[in-house]
Amino acid sequence: MHFNEKNPLKPLFEGIKEEMNEHLNAINDNTNEIQANYEYLCEIDSKVEKLKEMLDSLLLAQKEQKKYVVDKLTSNEQQAFIALYALEEEKGAVSYLDIAKKIGIPVNLVQTYVVNLIEKGIPVQKRYINNTAFLTLEPDFKSTQRRNNILNLNPAIAEVSENKS
Repeated sequence: MHFNEKNPLKPLFEGIKEEMNEHLNAINDNTNEIQANYEYLCEIDSKVEKLKEMLDSLLLAQKEQKKYVVDKLTSNEQQAFIALYALEEEKGAVSYLDIAKKIGIPVNLVQTYVVNLIEKGIPVQKRYINNTAFLTLEPDFKSTQRRNNILNLNPAIAEVSENKS
């Protein structure tokens, strides 16, 4: 059986063919739209990644540029600071009693000196365990002090503190 103009199935097949072409065009349009959206999302993802890198570098620069404004310390305050710093290096958190033993002064004087250190801008962190205060220095401050000696510590005081241990 051949399709010719007199064949009644020809218009049906042409209708089906036309419908299939419309579906094919819709599928192609959707595929193109999906591809365009994917490319746009990749572009946005790239921009977000660049923003993240810029933010990370800004935060790092800000952290590195963190300035500590610390008033000048007395020699006794320097001794207390050096003892706190050294003992923390040895054993982590330090009690007032630890510092007092290290530099050979009463605990109440150590407490006064630590309060003075805090008031002068040294970031001393304090936590209590069984009603005993344990002190540490803010890690960023410690590393800045180690690199730059922002407290202008007197080396002679450091030597005296070392000899008392």
